[in-house]
Amino acid sequence: MNSTLSALQELIEIVAKLRSPEGGCPWDLAQTPETLTPYIVEEAYEVVDAIKGGDKEAIIDELGDLLLQVVLQAQIASEANDFTLAEVAENISKKMIRRHPHVFGDVKVNSTEEVKQNWEIIKAAEIGETNDLLSKRLGRYARQLPPLLAAMKISKKAAAVGFEWENVDGVWEKFHEEVGEFEEALKSEDKEHQQAEMGDILFVLVQLGRWYDLNPEQALQGTNHRFLKRFALLEAMCDRPISEYSLAEFEEMWQKAKAKLAMDN
Repeated sequence: MNSTLSALQELIEIVAKLRSPEGGCPWDLAQTPETLTPYIVEEAYEVVDAIKGGDKEAIIDELGDLLLQVVLQAQIASEANDFTLAEVAENISKKMIRRHPHVFGDVKVNSTEEVKQNWEIIKAAEIGETNDLLSKRLGRYARQLPPLLAAMKISKKAAAVGFEWENVDGVWEKFHEEVGEFEEALKSEDKEHQQAEMGDILFVLVQLGRWYDLNPEQALQGTNHRFLKRFALLEAMCDRPISEYSLAEFEEMWQKAKAKLAMDN
């Protein structure tokens, strides 16, 4: 325990030194809470990637980068007399105690589903949205979450109150309808309309994922990784600059790369 607190204190002192007007780092001194927000998102995704890779050292490294962002935000806030890292830690500790009455209180639960239900009820009461319209609550997801995750959250909450297809056939019908509307939109020069129709297709795909218990973010991330693996093998086959290859040659190499990865797996 003492070694953990000592290591955390060392990080706090390092960040304070980096932010010091006397001898600090110009880059760190120039940062604001707003300029650092892209790094928070980036580091969070890198943590997820490291965990999926199962590399202990990579996980330690990426978690450290994410922790740095938390300490940096708290340090900047402390300099402005807004709040401190201690307040951040105290707040989350109190929240965990409040939201786990079955652990820190005398509430009884019989399943993880009951735990989730209690969590949502307590959370809604905490942020004062108990009597809010559902649309207002869903709007928070659209503002605060990545689009694919927000779409899944929004559709789940809407479905929970009955705004749902009777069966998955209705979702497929909607998908084909949206594809047709997208194709029609592409015939015009209205980019905004084209974007809207493309968004409708993506939203319905998320609904299909929900019906089949598939995670759209994980699905797309998996596709990205597979594409990169195949493309790396394709590049390894090249004996001249890649830009000199024809589409037919690319297709042949791509199929070879795809087959090789399938055999390796």
